Formats: sequence, C-alpha cells, structure tokens
Amino acid sequence: MPSTRETILHALHLRLKTLNSTVLRGAVLPERIPAGGLVILRDGDPGEPEVTLSPLRYHYRHVAEVEVIVQGGAHAEDFDRICRALGDVYGDDRTFAGHCDWVEGQAPESVDLPVEGSP
Repeated sequence: MPSTRETILHALHLRLKTLNSTVLRGAVLPERIPAGGLVILRDGDPGEPEVTLSPLRYHYRHVAEVEVIVQGGAHAEDFDRICRALGDVYGDDRTFAGHCDWVEGQAPESVDLPVEGSP
C-alpha cells in the first residue's frame, strides 16, 4: 500500500494528465518540447513538520512543483492556456478524497530557459 504522500502525488499526476499537454512526473527536461506544451510534476519537499500533542501528530506543508514548459514566440498562448487550466485541475475535491487537508495552487512564475545553440 503506497504512503499518503505518494497517494496524493499520484492523484495530482492523474489530474494533471487531463490537461491538453504532455504530462510527466519527475522527468528530465527533454531536448524537444512537444506541441501544446509540456507539464512536469516535481515531487517537491515536505519541509519540517509541525507537531501537535495528544495525540501526537506530524503535519507537513508539502510543496510539489508543476513546471509548465512551452516553446517561446508563437507558442506563448500555450503557457497561458495551461496555467488557466491548472486552476481546474483541483476541481471541487481539494482534499483528494480526504488524503490531505487542502490542496492549493500558487501564482505562476515565468522563467526563460537558455537553450544551447540559440541566438
């Protein structure tokens, strides 16, 4: 039986697959970006736990990262389309069937990746 952490990350990965893009988990950035964009789920870091006593419980604020990669120029609208669709990924069930307390997205951060051989 998988851990709670793995159950939640697997459920998130399945929901990301509903996007109209190629979706991978923990993959190395490929040499070519597929048409329609690429989404990579990074497992992230659970951080330090908060502890409550009686009964003893450890609470983690796990931050998983979702990377959205698109070709520049004419494909910039793909980035916007994917980011808008990410809001619908969580749907009405933000606890992933009770496996976690709450799932919430953060604002996207744009980063330009340098490409070897490009001007």
